[in-house]
Amino acid sequence: MTATAPPERATAPGYRAGRTLPLRVEAVRQLKRRRTLVMGAVMALLPVVLVIAFAVAGGSPESRSGRVTLMDTATSSGPNFTATALFVSAGFLLVIPVALFCGDTVASEASWSSLRYLLAAPVPRSRLLWSKLAVALGLSAAAMILLPLVALAIGTAAYGWGPLEIPTGGALPAGTAVRRLLVAVAFIFVSQLVTAGLAFWLSTRTDAPLGAVGGAVGLTIVGNVLDAVTALGHWRDFLPAHWQFAWADAFQPTPEWGGMIQGSAVSVTYALVLFALAFRGFARKDVVS
Repeated sequence: MTATAPPERATAPGYRAGRTLPLRVEAVRQLKRRRTLVMGAVMALLPVVLVIAFAVAGGSPESRSGRVTLMDTATSSGPNFTATALFVSAGFLLVIPVALFCGDTVASEASWSSLRYLLAAPVPRSRLLWSKLAVALGLSAAAMILLPLVALAIGTAAYGWGPLEIPTGGALPAGTAVRRLLVAVAFIFVSQLVTAGLAFWLSTRTDAPLGAVGGAVGLTIVGNVLDAVTALGHWRDFLPAHWQFAWADAFQPTPEWGGMIQGSAVSVTYALVLFALAFRGFARKDVVS
């Protein structure tokens, strides 16, 4: 008895799975949402708040420990102000847009009861996830780029264009400082891929967008707390939070790349595992909403 091949699924004439849910359509949908506009406004307003705070304080704050930090040189020039803006926001504020954009992807469609209709369009599940993930990561990167761009413009207007004064001594020419800022922003984005992976995976597991976003932010905070436990010793090297400020090594006369390379490797590894779990779980999920 010979085995027979399974019958082919009938498809509409002209149907191409790769043409469903184009990135342009998904990007326009997400850009028009209120939370995207609000998050963009928050990123743009932070440098303004910092300038006002320094003006009210009468200049950059004085170091209490006797050590000179980026905060102490914030008002030296536009590049210094931009580095300070990254320093005060990298630990928590920049986590929010990543968690929001990636955690609100699939879960929001489920909460609106539109997910099953998208899949019945039909949009293949893998295609839907790839489109939403690409747009979410693009919006996250845009938020991280917007902050230093606005900070550089406002900082230059307020404090002038000049070299970046290094807290440990010396200075970087303005052109070199801008290139180092680009490196810092790129590393911050890579380091936040873990939060993106957590939020995206949770978004495929729940119908509550706030649950996915809050869960990703909460787990990121837990990672920061664990990194503060010095008793863990070298185990902290496996925590993404341990390397979140490694980008500061770029602002040295001779950049130190070791910390950024290790941090990137840890973050990318975690992110790939979480993205794979999201795709695998969603492929087998019974979508009823």
